[in-house]
Amino acid sequence: MMESHDVSLLDQERYRLLVDAISDYAIYMLDPSGHVVSWNAGAQRFKGYEAAEILGHHFSRFYTNEDRLDRLPEQAIEAAVAHGHYESEGWRIRKDGTRFWAHAIIDPIWDRNGHLLGFAKVTRDLTERKKAEAELRLSEEKFQLLVNGVSDYALYMLDPDGFVTNWNAGAARIKGYTADEAIGRHFSHFYTDEDQGKGEPERNLDIARRVGRVEREGLRQRNDGTTFWAHVVIDAIRDESGNLIGFAKITRDVTEKVEAQKALTKTREDLFQAQKMEAIGQLTGGIAHDFNNLLMAIMGSLEILRKRMPDDPTLRPLIDNALQGAERGAALTQRMLAFSRRQELNMRPVDVQSLVAGMMDFLERSLRSSMRIETRFPPNLPHVLTDGVQLETALLNLVVNARDAMGEGGTVTISAERHQIGEEGGKLRSGDYLRICVRDTGEGMDPETVARATTPFFTTKGVGKGTGLGLSMVQGLTEQSGGMLSIESVRHEGTAVSLFLPTIDEEDCPKEKAQAPGNGEKLGDRPLIVLAVDDDALVLMNTTLMLEDLGHQVIEAYSGPEALSALRQEDNRIDLVITDHSMPKMTGAQLAAEIATEWPGLPVVLATGYAELPDGSGSHLPRLPKPFSQQQLSEMIGTVTGTGA
Repeated sequence: MMESHDVSLLDQERYRLLVDAISDYAIYMLDPSGHVVSWNAGAQRFKGYEAAEILGHHFSRFYTNEDRLDRLPEQAIEAAVAHGHYESEGWRIRKDGTRFWAHAIIDPIWDRNGHLLGFAKVTRDLTERKKAEAELRLSEEKFQLLVNGVSDYALYMLDPDGFVTNWNAGAARIKGYTADEAIGRHFSHFYTDEDQGKGEPERNLDIARRVGRVEREGLRQRNDGTTFWAHVVIDAIRDESGNLIGFAKITRDVTEKVEAQKALTKTREDLFQAQKMEAIGQLTGGIAHDFNNLLMAIMGSLEILRKRMPDDPTLRPLIDNALQGAERGAALTQRMLAFSRRQELNMRPVDVQSLVAGMMDFLERSLRSSMRIETRFPPNLPHVLTDGVQLETALLNLVVNARDAMGEGGTVTISAERHQIGEEGGKLRSGDYLRICVRDTGEGMDPETVARATTPFFTTKGVGKGTGLGLSMVQGLTEQSGGMLSIESVRHEGTAVSLFLPTIDEEDCPKEKAQAPGNGEKLGDRPLIVLAVDDDALVLMNTTLMLEDLGHQVIEAYSGPEALSALRQEDNRIDLVITDHSMPKMTGAQLAAEIATEWPGLPVVLATGYAELPDGSGSHLPRLPKPFSQQQLSEMIGTVTGTGA
């Protein structure tokens, strides 16, 4: 059986072999004065000394010159003796003079009698960790500089309860708070009162807690009380264990972007509306032409029938009623064209009181049964210089707008009064004006709506209930007439729209020449020979019937080329040409141009269902608007041929 002394020696040998085998730690012994007395493989690897090179040397040679001058080696031994343990980190020197960052532990070794035998020293090379920590610290410093240097974004942190813990320069610029003012403040302070009342800040934090991230856009409030449109991202920050340690918040001021997007959207909507109105205008023009041709056939036939039928009191009212219906259809067509096409104003002196009186029936029918319309016109009002038809359309627009603003009941008042504008008149030249006012008792408008009311395509009516062109057309008429439009409105009290139009003295109004009734005008002693041209057989037949009933001889042609052929065959016998404008291959205006070249002086009348000619040609020619009556036809013939009274 092995003696205990032998066992002890065996344990010591095993321990020595274990220590010598460790290469990740420098483990060695010092004598009481600090000289190296043992040396393991780890010490050799870290410090670069063989055991033979270092044994017996003082351990202070591993310290830097600065540390030796400061007596750090002696202080380390003294601290180990005094406290029973010493631990530190610092730079140490290898044999080749290079440095490494060391973590060192020095423990004193005592014998059983309490005498100091030496010191156990364990050193670990932490250079890589030190380098990583330095790089991390440098990275954090750079990141902090980067964050603080960003001025276009508000970058800041919140604690788990939503209180601001740091604040960058962008946050100070965008929100108007310095770091001292913001840090420690709850982030809900940056929300509007309305959003705070709805619990928006708490809701956003709750989503970030649960989902990890929340992204929003909305109004936020600056330090000075102004608001801006913000794009906000909130990210939850968690530690390695998954515990919430706060939130990262990024805010960007996107007010300009949002406003630009709104402006772009509005421009697109306006463009779409303009394109839609242009398409409607083109469609309306085509429909009006065909519709007017139909009305032409109906009205012409009814007029001839009324003249030729027996004087039966039971039948004549039916004919008159049918004619009135056709005339209403013609008026409707003209109004459709007035809304869809920009017309050249036919400036004439207009008696506003008489004009309004003439359209009262139509205006009353435009209102609901629970509404009423009143007029207030003082005596001896002057005339105004404008387009009477367009003024009718403008007043109708204003009355319809008033009706829509009043809901189920109310009163529309149309009034007029003289108004003198002085030198300080602003938009208007000084002079005498007539103020025509359409006032309602409706809901009224706020100042912002009033400011935009005349903007093309702007409307407060529901989808499909208004084009937004009504007031802009009225404004265009007044300004083209040398006047001005004015709107006065108060919420819940009503609206008054005033047209200021320049007046004209009655003595200056041109007197229209009276036309002789068309009852068979003649050039010399013979009836007129009229060439009637129209591609629609129904219209051509009615035109022929009315001309023949007036006593004229008619030659028919269904196209421009056919009309030219007829003119050449008749050898200058034709006295007048009445032609439709809208015909295939050759329009009426083109036919008139050919006639002017080959038969100069031959009168040509252009009959058209358009309110204005689509291509602008033939504007110098006398025009007969479709559908026309026999009386209108007779008056036109008298005007262009010089016959009649």
